[in-house]
Amino acid sequence: MVQGTSSGAGKSLLTAALCRIYARRGVRVLPFKAQNMSNNAAVTPCGGEIGRAQALQARAAGVEPRPAMNPVLLKPIADTRSEVVVLGRRDAALTALPWTERKLALWSVVRESLAGLRAEADLVIIEGAGSPAEINLPDIVNMRVAREAGAPVLLVADIDRGGAFAHLYGTWALLPAEDRERIRGFILNKFRGNPALLAPAPALLRGRTGVPTLGVVPMLALDLPDEDAASLHDRGAPDGGIRVAAIRLPHLSNFDDLDPLAAEPGVSVRWTADPAALGNAAAIVIPGSRNTTDDLRWLWESGLAAAIRAGAAAGTPVVGLCGGYQMLGRAVADPLGLEGGGEMKGLSLLDVHTELGETKSTRQARGRWVAVSGPLAPLVGREAAGYEIHHGRTRIGAGAEPVLEIHGETAGAGAGSVWGCYLHGVFGDDALRATWLAGLRGGVEGDGRAWEAHLESEINRLADAVELALDMDTVDRLALGTAGAV
Repeated sequence: MVQGTSSGAGKSLLTAALCRIYARRGVRVLPFKAQNMSNNAAVTPCGGEIGRAQALQARAAGVEPRPAMNPVLLKPIADTRSEVVVLGRRDAALTALPWTERKLALWSVVRESLAGLRAEADLVIIEGAGSPAEINLPDIVNMRVAREAGAPVLLVADIDRGGAFAHLYGTWALLPAEDRERIRGFILNKFRGNPALLAPAPALLRGRTGVPTLGVVPMLALDLPDEDAASLHDRGAPDGGIRVAAIRLPHLSNFDDLDPLAAEPGVSVRWTADPAALGNAAAIVIPGSRNTTDDLRWLWESGLAAAIRAGAAAGTPVVGLCGGYQMLGRAVADPLGLEGGGEMKGLSLLDVHTELGETKSTRQARGRWVAVSGPLAPLVGREAAGYEIHHGRTRIGAGAEPVLEIHGETAGAGAGSVWGCYLHGVFGDDALRATWLAGLRGGVEGDGRAWEAHLESEINRLADAVELALDMDTVDRLALGTAGAV
């Protein structure tokens, strides 16, 4: 089991690396994380929601993602409120319960999901959450899972933050003796420089804890999705190429939609909440949101709404994805109070109106591009593929043109250089990305890359680096010498 001294230590990518390392050896490996808190979700083939990190880990393992790999997903709606997704589906009753009461109801789901994965795999690689030493919280995701699986634990610290040895020792020291015994190795992650400079700290730490340091993983710049917005950062080429301004919404979700753009040569994606930063952008993208009405209110109060409207009026292309698409319209109504109730004025860049409803659409989807004018016209008739996660329906008025149809229903609209749609993952489509970027370049095509092949290359590059950095003989003994879980 991979646990960390904190959030952001690198657990998710190390778990993905181990999944790929063992999958390449022919081991039937599956990932598992009991509970994740993130608005960066993926949709499985059965239409269930799981954390984006677990979907990436499933890909690294060479298997389809499924809800059992992340049976509990918490999606923050506000500072003190989260939507509870259980086995891929929103659970309204658990969402309404206080935090501590949920844990009692969720443990059986965690146990059954883990048992099912272990029954069919040679190896289940488990990821923890936060830190096992969060002694103020009831645990259904760290040491309790390790005890349930009989799994040894690798404890990871982010050395780039500073204080890594104190983090490792402090975490170990706060645990009860039984759980200390489960920690069989420390890993120092995100190191810059010569690992030899760390001596004698690993030996001193082992002298105090009895736990060896099994590797020092270097800092890696990878085009792989982050688990949550806390680790979000600007990506892509240095300023001077095509600069895409992405709005950093308070309840930002599915921000990896923009990763394919950032990976393009000569393109940079700059996340911003500053209206002044939109002035020199080649395009503006409003991504998804887990609380569209609150984030729309924030756009108006922060001055970003006015800046986006001014940019569109000056001819700057504007794109809205999912919640961002809803914000581009005239209004978003919430009659059932799913996000607080009432109706919020939209940006009025598209003649569309959205009403949030109880039914939540979560599915992998295929459709076709239908725009006959505007930046997407060259794609008319081509297939579009991705996934949907949204509440509500959007009605299109006479002033907007349908740009996307899914199962015969309009799922996107445009007007001039402004367009939006409900389909996540559209920029992963090489043809759409190339067409849209060529429009930003004045019709000049760039040196694009095949996104899916690039993702596979990045996963392998991650696995290669981790395999080289870790004492894999010891990791193998821990992983393959246990009862099917690590």
